[in-house]
Amino acid sequence: MFSITVRDHLMIAHSFRGEVFGPAQRLHGATFLVDATFRRAELDADNIVVDIGLATQQLNAVVGELNYRNLDEEPAFAGTNTSTEFLAKVIADRLADRVHDGSLGEGARGLSSLTVTLHESHIAWASYERDL
Repeated sequence: MFSITVRDHLMIAHSFRGEVFGPAQRLHGATFLVDATFRRAELDADNIVVDIGLATQQLNAVVGELNYRNLDEEPAFAGTNTSTEFLAKVIADRLADRVHDGSLGEGARGLSSLTVTLHESHIAWASYERDL
């Protein structure tokens, strides 16, 4: 399996509901490194996994929809604990939509899977992997 990974970062504010979250129940900020890994079994006609420039642009666009937002105020997330795991899935699903609509180029239609990893720190991160 071949893969490429592109990276961006994300800064948000949010709070959680539930005793399991302790002090994170209060409004707080979070900064994430965001890695998106695209995979395919065989390289395309240009011998690449996906156009790295388009992958970078599309990750930036998806992250830009969330960056510098208080997620508690976003209607799409009303009543939702926007955990690191949850946000990894949101970003992966939005990138998958862009793969399917052609935003990453026609060659991207041959991708088999996508993994998004949000790094909370140098010692903790969460990922979501999905088929394409």
